[in-house]
Amino acid sequence: MSFLAIDIGNTRLKWALYAAPHPGAVMLQHGASFLETIDELAEQQWQALPEPHSMLGCAVAGDAVRRRVEEQLELWDLAPRWVVPSLHEAGVSNGYDHPTRLGADRWVALAGARARVLAAAAAAGQPPRPALVVMVGTAVTVDALDAEGHFLGGLILPGFGLMLRALEQGTAGLKVPTGDVVDFPTNTSDALMSGGANAIAGAIERQVRRLQRRCGAEPLLLMTGGAAPKLAPITDLPFETVDTLIFEGLLVMQSHRLAL
Repeated sequence: MSFLAIDIGNTRLKWALYAAPHPGAVMLQHGASFLETIDELAEQQWQALPEPHSMLGCAVAGDAVRRRVEEQLELWDLAPRWVVPSLHEAGVSNGYDHPTRLGADRWVALAGARARVLAAAAAAGQPPRPALVVMVGTAVTVDALDAEGHFLGGLILPGFGLMLRALEQGTAGLKVPTGDVVDFPTNTSDALMSGGANAIAGAIERQVRRLQRRCGAEPLLLMTGGAAPKLAPITDLPFETVDTLIFEGLLVMQSHRLAL
């Protein structure tokens, strides 16, 4: 009963093949592809894979990209299924004003975070905690879950690349190499990178305080996304980096759907 999980972001497609469609299943293989090269998936990365029994994906890159991926899935006799945010799914309730307009990746990550919260609570014999879910990619999202699994809302910020490009386009003379994140930058490259990182970290820290005041408990802070490691050195908050959070959410959702 192998299961293929697909995450189509704004820049890359990431995929993972699991031994079964439920949380905790063994990851058999995984890979990634830039959107420009997804038309090669069937002939390259997926050609030698055993045929999955089912798949579920989330896509934020638009219908045209999703259709290109579906063409690659024709390698197998596999019906493509894509997550559409709803009012309730996998233990999470959606507090967005227009629930279907929430990004599918955010919705799936919230489901993965909720599953982690419940597992940790059960292991510790304690009530569930609130959670703050941070995804650091082309854009940065900072989403809040209360202890009952209700999505309270979240922030959207430009990611590192977008911030740097905006400064390059709006300010003369700032086309410089990528720098490092340091406490007191003494060159323009480091100043740009450190400024962006601190802007993102500051937003996260403010939301942690707000969520703690709202719920009366310290939230579990989860970070995911390709650029998440850039934030690790500059935040004093306890956090977990979970590279597979969206895949975990897809596993949870698929498991719930099969149980219906």
